[in-house]
Amino acid sequence: MSIPYFHWYSNDIQQKKELHMKKKPVIQVINLTAAYEESIILKNINFSVNRGEIFIILGGSGCGKSTLLKHLIGLYRPTSGEIWIHDVDLVRTEGQYRKKIMAGLGVMYQTGALFGSMTVLENVCLPLEEFSRIPRNGIDQIARMKLKLVGLSGYEQFYPSEISGGMKKRAAIARAMALDPNILFLDEPSAGLDPITAAELDRLILQLSKDLNMTFVIVTHELASIETISDCVIMLDKEVKGIIAEGDPKELKQHSKIPWVKQFFNGQTHEIS
Repeated sequence: MSIPYFHWYSNDIQQKKELHMKKKPVIQVINLTAAYEESIILKNINFSVNRGEIFIILGGSGCGKSTLLKHLIGLYRPTSGEIWIHDVDLVRTEGQYRKKIMAGLGVMYQTGALFGSMTVLENVCLPLEEFSRIPRNGIDQIARMKLKLVGLSGYEQFYPSEISGGMKKRAAIARAMALDPNILFLDEPSAGLDPITAAELDRLILQLSKDLNMTFVIVTHELASIETISDCVIMLDKEVKGIIAEGDPKELKQHSKIPWVKQFFNGQTHEIS
């Protein structure tokens, strides 16, 4: 029995639509300049992050990685330029609408930034208590589900001081996911972790990306993580005050014409921090 033309055509259109949506940028940075008083850190940088992508920001000390991240999550406003999140310019959006956009961004800070006086469960519940109207029993259920997603079932009543560094990072990711963000920003997720724990965290990121089709923007200098999880990277440079390399790290490792970039991806430099 042949497939009706209309049925085939409809499926083809749907597949093309899904492919388009997957490739459509969820973040677009246009001519962004960032400065502290008179000191320019980043000048006229441009890049985009696609839906479902694991996008990594890397570079040497003082190149502006953390500065860029703080602009992307709305903590700082740029000197000039645009930051589009889901077709909304975060720079020019004000009031409740801006808060709504920022609520769709999950953030895990380098140290985890868990509150030591709260249990792991209470830490994950906090964003839901502050930014949702979900009943208390619903908040508890959601928080437990998020902890299960990161492999921390059974640790709900532990305090941050009672769990390992890797578990703190997982708990921080669970808290960042509490409000079901579309984009998750991770600041140096592997910092301070031993290689085995760091590799486990990489596997978690890949699993969450696959299962939830979540977009990740990650600041890291860990070469092993970059090679394992990234779909695309940008490398910032302090002297250029901008991007000196962009693309697939495997391609940059083999074919970059910039010696500094090629050295980094081949593990031949120790200047990155």
